[in-house]
Amino acid sequence: MSTSSTSTAHAISPDSGEHWSKEGAWRVAEGIHRIPLPLPMDGLKAVNVYVLETADGLTLIDGGWAIEVARDLLERCLRDVGYGFGDIKRFLVTHIHRDHYTMAAVLGKEYGAEVALGADEKPGLDLLNDLESLTESPFTQPLVSAGARDLAELWNQGPDEFDLPDPAWWAYPDTWLEGDLQISVGPRTLDAVHTPGHTPGHYVFADQAAGLLFAGDHVLPTITPSIGFTTPPVPQPLGDFLASLTKVRGLPDLTILPAHGPVAPSSHARVDELLAHHDHRLDQSLAALDSGPSTSQEVARRLGWTRHEKAYDELDEFSRGMAAMETKAHLELLAARGRVTRTETPDGVVFTAVTG
Repeated sequence: MSTSSTSTAHAISPDSGEHWSKEGAWRVAEGIHRIPLPLPMDGLKAVNVYVLETADGLTLIDGGWAIEVARDLLERCLRDVGYGFGDIKRFLVTHIHRDHYTMAAVLGKEYGAEVALGADEKPGLDLLNDLESLTESPFTQPLVSAGARDLAELWNQGPDEFDLPDPAWWAYPDTWLEGDLQISVGPRTLDAVHTPGHTPGHYVFADQAAGLLFAGDHVLPTITPSIGFTTPPVPQPLGDFLASLTKVRGLPDLTILPAHGPVAPSSHARVDELLAHHDHRLDQSLAALDSGPSTSQEVARRLGWTRHEKAYDELDEFSRGMAAMETKAHLELLAARGRVTRTETPDGVVFTAVTG
């Protein structure tokens, strides 16, 4: 759901002067280029890959989705600034999602580049390396728990969104990142900051000397990242996300270099907007329980979705599933704060507002 007055669909990035997804290798700072790579079925249009130049070769932050059109474009854009795939020495991947990780895994293996990923992504990567053992979508139980058994059945009947058969896409990284640490990239020092929430092992990379935050999907300038769309599920994804936002707010105010959307001027301002958005969403979720005990999907039906405040039933089945799981993340945090109670039932977790 959007929390910005500027829509992602119309956002101009200051480094290019063009729509943020415009093809090219756009210089964002000395020795750093932003390359938007296409996404085949995503309303976001593109994912930004950042290229950091050093005397010893290139470090890329995120890799893109391992599809032919994105690979060809990455190769062309690198060539435009004087490089090739063989110059890539390392990928620092913000998180496990396929539009960030899979190209890094493929090119890392082909060209001998180091691939680094947060250690808390390992359970998800274990699952993706054992897809043949799955008899149903890995999101079946999270959807049922959210009261969306109807969607769980639809997700299992339709084309399998999660069937990614090429094992090269999900090769394990060379390096697992644990805790907060510093990483040298040529003369730069990046603070690798563990920011769980969107996924358990998400990292952002802060170049404080240059005033830059490679923000991945943690701090996006025009939308808020999905919360609760993680398998295996974690107990408090929204609580993790809000704590991570507060952690990033404690850094200096930095220019945001996001994975999706335009370069943006202030990490502090955007984090404050995201925190306020989720506070408002928590209030809305609690108010929706005035109708009585409800599952997460029932609460989601009483909320508006996207910047256009669409009704839940206007969303496609994939978006409805994500909305139900994100609503559950809000209700679970309210339960942890003692504002609601939760009861496990065969048809999902039922939440009830605490009176008084």
